[in-house]
Amino acid sequence: MNIFRLLTGVIIVAVALWIIIGEQMSGASANAVVNARVSTLRADVAGTLSLPDRALGSLVREGEVLASIDDPLVDNTRLNDLRMERAFAVAQIASANALAEASRDIRASLVERTEIYRTERLAELRTRLDHARRRLEILEGGDIPDDEEQILIDGFDEDLARLPFEPLRSELALDHARERVAVLEIAVRAAEQDVFLGDGYNDAPNAEQRAVELDSQIAAYETEKALAERRLAAIDMRLERERVRVTVLAGGVIASPVNGRYWEVLQPDGVAVQRGDPILRMLDCDSTFVTLSVTERVYNGLQVGQAASFRMDGDGRIFDAIIARLAGSGAATIYRNIAVAPSQQHLERYDVAILVPELNADPDLGCAVGRTGRAFFDDRPLDGLREALN
Repeated sequence: MNIFRLLTGVIIVAVALWIIIGEQMSGASANAVVNARVSTLRADVAGTLSLPDRALGSLVREGEVLASIDDPLVDNTRLNDLRMERAFAVAQIASANALAEASRDIRASLVERTEIYRTERLAELRTRLDHARRRLEILEGGDIPDDEEQILIDGFDEDLARLPFEPLRSELALDHARERVAVLEIAVRAAEQDVFLGDGYNDAPNAEQRAVELDSQIAAYETEKALAERRLAAIDMRLERERVRVTVLAGGVIASPVNGRYWEVLQPDGVAVQRGDPILRMLDCDSTFVTLSVTERVYNGLQVGQAASFRMDGDGRIFDAIIARLAGSGAATIYRNIAVAPSQQHLERYDVAILVPELNADPDLGCAVGRTGRAFFDDRPLDGLREALN
């Protein structure tokens, strides 16, 4: 019995020593802090800053408006000049269009007059030809009284009527009648082809000539209109670019680039800011990770990509983690854009950063920046018990 008790005591002591030594000698961090990147929002234009009331630390969604900047003194001289040029181009288009329409109306009237002239002129020539042929038939028949022949002769030409010899006058009158018929037949054939010989110096009526001139003027107006339209299109492009530039310089809203928290206000409401001035700092909740420090012995046994575990203080759950960065000692510069800066004691040890995917997915702990815990890099004797209790 004494030997059994002795053996039992030895086993208990050995197990206790194994647990104590295993727990103490396993690779673990001295401290670990949930951290995240910080985004600095800067003024994109100069102007007066307007910041709505918002509590520090409040959650902000990506794209949510955080501030606005207004510059009432933005230079819009070039914009006004382009607007004036556009008005001139529009007026030029309207003028060319009005002139072309008026010319078309006048041309339509002239074409109508030309058609009337052609119809009536051709009717006139045909009527004269019919009467000339009738007179020629009468003269060629030779059975008319002398007094009527004298009347026919008198109707042709005064010079012919004054000739002294009557037979000579008759022959000349017959020849003149034949000539008149032939000339009128030529005039009718030409008129049927829209060529008029009656003026002796022109083959088209004045209305048709004027209509042809108007065709050239209408073409010139159309060309002027097309040129003005192309110029208007170019001005519209320049005007749109200038309008965008003035709108940007006149100010606008500043939206959150990340899902995070309202972390730090760098400028008060109502101040005049210049382009590039920092205004706000936003905590990026989508980029949380854990920063910690370890001893040199533990640090030299770690590798990037190595598995680890993390337990937050006050929470018994253990989360799987992966080593993401080994920064070593004195790693102060890498914390310039990180929410929680390291302590002096932290910088005297060796800096390590781990990623905890399950922590980021937890709605309560994913953006719990500043919460502390511990990270472990080796298996411990009581891990099984901890998992069972959790």
